[in-house]
Formats: sequence, structure tokens, C-alpha cells
Amino acid sequence: MKQEPAPGSVRNAQSGDRSQSNDTEGTVTKRWLKEADWGRLVGWIWVLAAATTTGLNIGLVQLLERQVQTIFFELRGPVTPPSEVVILAIDEESLAQGEFFRSDPQRYATLEPIQSWPWQRTAYATVIDKLMAAGARAVGVDVIFSTPSIYGEADDQRLAQSLQRHAGRVVLAAQYAETETPQGITTQLTVPLPEFCDASKCAGFINFLIEPDGRIHRYGDRFLTQLLENAPPVQAAVLEQLPSFASATLQSAQVPVAAPKDSSIFFYGSAQSFEHVPFWYVLDATTWEDYLQSGEYFRDKIVLIGSTATLHQDFQAAPFSKSALYPQAMTGVEVHANAIASLLEDKSVREAVPQIQLRSGLVLVGLVLATWLLTRPQAPFRRLGWAAAIAAAWLGLSYGLFVQARLIVPTAVPVGAIVLSGLSQLVVGTIREQIRKQRLRATLKLYMTSPVVQEIISQQEDLQDLLHQRESILAGKVLSGRYEIAKVLGSGGFSETYIAKDLQRPGNPLCVVKQLRVVSDNPKTLRLARRLFITEAETLERLGQHDQIPQLLATFEENHEFYLVQEFIAGHPLTIEIGRRQLPSETQILQILYDLLGVLEFVHRQGVIHRDLKPSNIIRRQADGRLVLIDFGIAKKITTQLAATNEKHSQFTVSVGTPGYMPGEQSAGYPQFNSDIYALGMICIEGLTGRHPHTLNQDAKTGTISWKTPDLVISPEVEAVLTQMIHHDFTQRYPSVQAVKADLASLFSALAIPQKMAELEDDLLADETPLTDVTLSNDTVALPEDWVDLDDAALPDVTVTLPKDWVDPGSEGSEG
Repeated sequence: MKQEPAPGSVRNAQSGDRSQSNDTEGTVTKRWLKEADWGRLVGWIWVLAAATTTGLNIGLVQLLERQVQTIFFELRGPVTPPSEVVILAIDEESLAQGEFFRSDPQRYATLEPIQSWPWQRTAYATVIDKLMAAGARAVGVDVIFSTPSIYGEADDQRLAQSLQRHAGRVVLAAQYAETETPQGITTQLTVPLPEFCDASKCAGFINFLIEPDGRIHRYGDRFLTQLLENAPPVQAAVLEQLPSFASATLQSAQVPVAAPKDSSIFFYGSAQSFEHVPFWYVLDATTWEDYLQSGEYFRDKIVLIGSTATLHQDFQAAPFSKSALYPQAMTGVEVHANAIASLLEDKSVREAVPQIQLRSGLVLVGLVLATWLLTRPQAPFRRLGWAAAIAAAWLGLSYGLFVQARLIVPTAVPVGAIVLSGLSQLVVGTIREQIRKQRLRATLKLYMTSPVVQEIISQQEDLQDLLHQRESILAGKVLSGRYEIAKVLGSGGFSETYIAKDLQRPGNPLCVVKQLRVVSDNPKTLRLARRLFITEAETLERLGQHDQIPQLLATFEENHEFYLVQEFIAGHPLTIEIGRRQLPSETQILQILYDLLGVLEFVHRQGVIHRDLKPSNIIRRQADGRLVLIDFGIAKKITTQLAATNEKHSQFTVSVGTPGYMPGEQSAGYPQFNSDIYALGMICIEGLTGRHPHTLNQDAKTGTISWKTPDLVISPEVEAVLTQMIHHDFTQRYPSVQAVKADLASLFSALAIPQKMAELEDDLLADETPLTDVTLSNDTVALPEDWVDLDDAALPDVTVTLPKDWVDPGSEGSEG
């Protein structure tokens, strides 16, 4: 009989499934959040926001768009207005004519009607009669005559007679004004006195709609439309409706023009753009005959009478008015002149897409394309550049349509969205970059003992503090109760090298301590590492018996980490000498070669292949100028042998050495004794040519390295020796150090005398600054700071499961 699981077990299993599912979903979410292109997402948000606000046509959108239109007008600059529209200005000059009349009433009798403000209406009647007699097409008076004249009934009668004589050709001003009544605030129409004319036939309202940006943009007709839309139905039904002042004036001039719906005024320029004639010129006989040519000046023109005087404060905000570029205010009569001229010349500015919904769709499509373009690059600054370019293109297109075709397309909102999107790309990209840097710093901090990581850190100024942090952590640490770390000299994947003070010797002399770490908890691996360490230490003990190889002073084990203590060599690496602007001479290079051959001969007699000969592993000792051979790659050899014992990776071959100085057989994992001869030959060639070995050309078919240049002066015998030293086939290369020395000795017998090597010091060290005594103050040692050659760090040519930073830092220290 099958046993059913307990209910609790079922619930637990289901709960576990749900937990696992939730964990999976959480992982996917985190991964999505991490990998998502937030800059692109923010860009789409701006697209939707711009399209939505454009469709809603909120006040902010209208304000921004109207501001852009004002800027477009002012960037375009003034244009010549039609000469058919003239302003007869009630200006300061006309208001001052009363003084002339009072000084000589008989001489200036014609100025009596304007001797004080408000002027007699007889003055307007006289001017209208003279203008009509001169052949003016129409006269618009931007003055409201809604109350009887203070000069008596006769004054009003004089104006009424003039208006009746020229009925249909003169327009008076009316105004919609808010008044307070017992029922509340209401809008009423203020019209001229009935005795002057029927307001429906001779008047036009002077109101303009003030846009959200505080300026006048559209014709007066829009004011009445919005007034009726917003007024209570009862009030709207009884409200008397008149044409706008501009429309009424054009009708009186028999110009059948109507303002397109929701169109805007084409502003010609700033104040004084239209021709201004002082009002008193028409009254005075002299100016009438001379300046105005007995009225011929007004023939076939539309004359607007209105105030431009500061006294009346009829100033309006509009394009070319009260702005940064055009601070001078524009008067009301000038706004009317712009409106009349725009209709007269059919230059109204229209919306390219009148329907708001279609306008919103245009913005959406345009911004989708713009966002797609600007988010194609990955770099934030490139995205910002694309955003700036697209915004400039949109602005340019909008400006061109506005100026050339007088069409308005959405500009402020889409351009603002593009710019904000670009800035958002930069901000989001910067934040992501900072997060990446923090993650990188955290990762590098964990693996900064790797030479590759140290190379990365050394090339990034903002990461230099990681090295200082590492040094500050280790500074003062005492190893084996005896060796106090003074400075971190170099690091590798499984090793680290320090300069330390020997606390148990008089004067606490400096020494070099190399740490070998075995990253394994396997006892077998630790035992093997210990055996290998002892074997290599014994090798170093034998090698250290040579005067030009650092002595091994001690070995110890601490916390499963192995340490070598070696002699500290105060001096400078050979890279300083062969890296000068003035390259060493042939003789100097041969002296270096012969000196190193002696050391290498001793090394090979011990059955040891150095494997990593290069300028940074050769130190010229400060004490006597002799060359000291360092870094026998103990950590590299041990870690390589540990890796070779792993059966899973036995098919891989690990090479130890530095590209450029390492011959082919060594790269393949089969170094020979004459592999060191190859490296030594490359060092000499680098000194003669000034070129790093890896930059030299190699024949693809023969493998021969081309290093001789036409401008290089070298004896054929030396060229032949160096060419054989670097032969790509190790069987054709010098088989031993002794063979090289024999050829050199036969060519230059003087070089066979070791004592003569001392003559090299004056030439090599002539321009070197003497090294000061070794001191630990301020973390300074006698070894130059740049002697650790990270560029020459040896890298494996085949990938194995060892960490990528397995390279031994010993190639970057001053020890064996």
C-alpha cells in the first residue's frame, strides 16, 4: 500500500518550490536592473512626458512655446513694414505745443485745440477732415470717446459732424472692460458716444489676449473668442460683439481681410518700426505744407491715431518689446499697426498643425526618432553630443519654418525633452560609471596582488590609492618576529615581495622578503609546495654564492605561506641605461654582454635556466657598478609545477618568461640553456637600437628577426654574434655561454680581461644622479621608484586554470 506524504511535508515542499521560484524571479529582476540601459529608459520617459504635455496644451507648454516664438522674431530682426500704414502719434512733442500757443496765440492759432490734455475733440475732427481730404484710405482713432467732452457740447458736435461726413472710413476705439456690479465682476463693452456713430458700424475693440508668457501674440479677435468661451452663458448671450480694431480699420479701408483662426501677428520690428508723424504736424500749416506736402504724404494710406507718449502709459509687452534684446516698450497703437500690416500683407503666422492631438502625435514621432538616434552610442558624452546635435537640428528647422514659411511647429517642449534626455544620459551614465568604478575598485582591491591588476592600477590615477592602501596595511607588519615590512616592492598572483628591516641584526639592515602563497586547503598540495619550496631555496642558496647574484639569507614558513629572505641590492635596473635618449655604444653593450655572460655561465653550471632575463631583472649595483642578476622565478616555477600535477590540466603547457625576450622553444614550454642566450642577445639589441624586442619584425616564413637598421653603426663581427645569439632555431643558436665568450674573446681580446670592465663605470654612470644612502624615512629606499617594470611582466601564453594573475612578481624586485 502506497503511503501518502504528510500534509506538512507537502506544504513544506510547495513552500520550497515557491521560495525557489521567488529566488529565481528575484535573480532575474536584479540582473535586469543591473543590465538595463537606464539612460535609454529615461529618454523614453522624456518622450512620453513631452508628447503628453503637448497634447494637454497646459499653460507651461504655451508659455515656453510663446517664448521661443518671441526669440525667433528677435533673432530674425526687424523687417521693413508696409508704407501704407502710418501712425499719427500723440507724442511728447505734440503734447508740448500748448506752450507755443500760449506764448503767441495769434501765430499758433491752429494749435489751440491741443493746448492742454485732454485735447479738444475739435482737434481730432480737424485732423480727420484734412486726412480724408488728402486721400487717406481710412483713419483709425485709438482713443476712446465714451464720455462727453469737458469743453462742452459744441466740441462733441464738431467731431460728430466730421464722423458723419466720413462715415464708413473712420474707426473709433471701443474696449471690453471688467466692472464691478452688485452681481459681481462682469465684462462690459465701452463704446463711443451714440451721437458720434453707431458703434456696430464705426468702432472696433482694442483688446488683445495676453498669452501665458505675458505678451501679445495673436490678433484681437482671439480675445473676444476666449471671452465668450469663458463668460457665463447668460452674459455671453447679451454681450455686444464688435470686430477688433484691426479688422474694423481694414474694413473701413475696403480691404476684405479676416484674421485666420488662432493665427498670430507678424511683428515687423521694435518700436518706431512704422512711420511716425507727430499729431501737431497736421494742424500746423507750415509742417502740413512742407513736411507733409499739403497732405499728399497720406494719400492711399491707413492712418492710425494713437498715443506714444510716456504720460499715457499705453505700453504693451510683445515680441521686440520689453525683452533682453529689445528693452524699449511698444505702444498699443504700434501693436495695432503690426496687426493691420500683417493682415494687409497676408503675413499671419499660423500653426503648422492646428489640431492639438495631431501636434502631440508629431512630437511623439519626432522624439521617438530622436531618442532612437541619440541612444545608439553607448558613451554618455556621445549621447549628449547627439542630443545637442538633434536639438540644434530641430531648432534650426523650426526657425526656418517660422521665418520663411511663417509656420509654428512645437519647439520648446520637444527640444527641451531632447536636451533633458541628453543630460539624463550623461547623469545616468556618470552614475553607472561611478558604480562600475566602485565595483571595479572592490574587485581590484581583492586581487590587487596580481601584476595585471597592478598594471591596470598604475595606469589609472584615480585607482592609485588602492596601492597606497595596500602598502599602509602592510607597513610595519613583522614577519617571523624578525622582518618588519617597510615597503611593498612588487606583487604577483601567488607571491608578494617586500623590502623589510631585519630587526635582529645590528643597524636593522634592509633585506628583500618574498612571500609565496599556496591558495589551497589540500594537504597534498601543501606538502608538494613545501618540497618544491625547499628544493628551489637550495638552488638559490647555491646561486647566491656568486658575487653578482643576491644571497639567500633565510627561509621560513608562516600560516601556510612560504618566505624567502634575500640580500637587498641597492642600485638601478639596466632599463635606465638602455632607455636613454643617447643609446649606449657598441663597446658599452659588449661590456654589458661579457659581464652578464660570466654570471650566466655560473648559473648554467648549477643546472639552472634563468628563463626571464630582461633589463628590469638586471641591477647595476651602486657599490661597485657591477651587474647583478635577480629574479630566478621561484614562485613561477613552483606554481607551474603545482599546476602540472593536476591531471585535469595536464594537456596544457605553461611557459615562464617575458614576450620579446623569450624564444619559441621556451614559449612552447621546452626551455633550453641557450634560451637564456637568446634573451641576452635581445637585451643587447634593445640597447643598440632603442627598440623593445616585441616591436621588431620577424619573417613569417624563416622566423628570422630583422633588427639591423641602415642608420645603426655596428661592426659586422658583432652583428654576426648577436644574430646567432637570437637565432629562432635553438639548434642553430650558440649552444652554450662558453661558445659566445669564445667568439667574443677571439674578436676582442681585451674583453676577456674582467678587470677592464671597471672602465665601463665612467661611461655608463656619467649622467646618473648618485643614489643616496638607503633610508626608510617617507617610505623611500635607494632603489628608484620606477625600477619595477610592469610592462615587462611575464604572462602565460596558454590559459590554464591558475588565476590570471599567477605571474611571479619576482621579475619586479631586486632579489634573486
